[in-house]
Order: sequence, then C-alpha cells, then structure tokens
Amino acid sequence: MIKKVSCLGPDGSYTCLAARALCGGAEIVPCHTFSQAVDMALSGEVDAVVMPIENTINGGVLQNLDLLAGNEGLAAVREYTLKIDHRLITLAGAERGKINRIFSHRQALEQCAAYLNANYPNAELVAENSTAASLSCIKLPTDAAIAGAQCAGEGYDVSPECISDEKNNYTHFLLVIKGEPSIDAHSSKVYFTLTCNHVPGALLNILSVIYAYSLNMTKIESRPIKDRVGEYRFFIEVEADYSAEKVQEALGAVRSAALSFRVLGAY
Repeated sequence: MIKKVSCLGPDGSYTCLAARALCGGAEIVPCHTFSQAVDMALSGEVDAVVMPIENTINGGVLQNLDLLAGNEGLAAVREYTLKIDHRLITLAGAERGKINRIFSHRQALEQCAAYLNANYPNAELVAENSTAASLSCIKLPTDAAIAGAQCAGEGYDVSPECISDEKNNYTHFLLVIKGEPSIDAHSSKVYFTLTCNHVPGALLNILSVIYAYSLNMTKIESRPIKDRVGEYRFFIEVEADYSAEKVQEALGAVRSAALSFRVLGAY
C-alpha cells in the first residue's frame, strides 16, 4: 500500500494533482526537482514517485526518460492522464499590456510559445523548477507566471482562458515504485527500454518480433546514448498483460534481439 509519495512541487503543481489522483489519501511530498523526488523513492523515504513522462504538445519529458532508464531499481505500476490548463497569472490589478517578464517551467513556456510570441514578443522568459513554483517569482506588476488556476490564491489575477497553443493539452504521468513489476501483475500496457546493435536492420529485427507476437505498439521514442555518438536508446510501450505467458515469451524474444533490455513498468 502506498502511504507516502514524492512529486515535483510545490503543492498545487500539475504533478501534485496527478499524485493525488493516483494515490488517493497518501501523503504527498513536494520536491524541488524530479531528481530529488526519484532519490526519495530509491532511498525508501517514500513508497513511490509520480513522474510526467509525455505531453501531447512537447512529446517525451526527456529528463524523466533518462531518470527511468538510468535507475534500475524503478518500475512504473500505474498511469494517469491529466488535462493541462495553463493560465497567465499576475499580481491583482496589474496591467497585462505592461508585462515584461514571465516565469514558468520550461515545458509550459514551450507549450505556450505561440501565445507568448504573439502577445509578449519582447518579454523575458524565465524557466523555473515547476509551474506552481513560478508564482513565488512574481514580485512586480510587470511580472507574470504561467501555471494552473488552482495555484493562484488571493492577491493574484488569472487569465479567463487557457493560453496553451493547443487547448487539448494532456500530460501522461506514471506512478513509479522501487522494485520490479511482479511477474503475476496483470496489466493493460508494458513499457520497456532497449538498445540495439549498431548495424543495419537492428531495430527492424526488434520491431519484427513485436509484430510476430501481435503486440500493439502504442509508443516508441528514442534518446541519444550520451557516451556513444550516433547511437540511441529506445523507449517502447505495447498493449499487453504482463502476467500472460505469451507476453513473457514475447519480451524474452525482444530481449534476445536487443543489445540491452529492461522492463520499465507494467500498468
């Protein structure tokens, strides 16, 4: 049972909202960085960590892909999709036309890029640890932040509309525990990472195995391998019941075809 879970804070951040949805009455521990939140799970200070893994506008959350791949003691056991509703937040009574500095998480700034370019082309854009944390940076009437409306309390004005470039903006979160997926864990999806031999057709061979076992691939993305120029690590999600014998056979075949292989989660 998950009693304590870490996430990127402060309270009111999108990741905290996802953590509450995933963990019910568990104690939420907001952290300054994703790395700190993951370290708390690895050390046993919390039972799990909630991590955004993909956004429909920006794609994969690269830092968290690297954290999952780089820490063998982690496994995703649940997923949650949250609609993201970015608002422009200022001090109460501030004139929006005079804003010259805007704070938010890098992902949020990127997700509102067209709006910012059209309305505040000369404003300084300042990346902060999280959208919720950016509110504490508003000191002047010419400052603003991009965050969810739930973050703004008394003393702030919130834009009446979502300012994301794409209004259907969703983020996919994973609940990650220390350990490995149980071999008898029923799941709808299995998430794994692998590297290939650096030869022609290596990735095709792996995809052919997935096809041969009739696994529907719902996601594939790549990240450069930091110490091997021109080589990549792949992250793949398939629809599958991890506990099924056929699925275990399929994963074994993928493992045999890959240079390295690890299951990142079953949920």
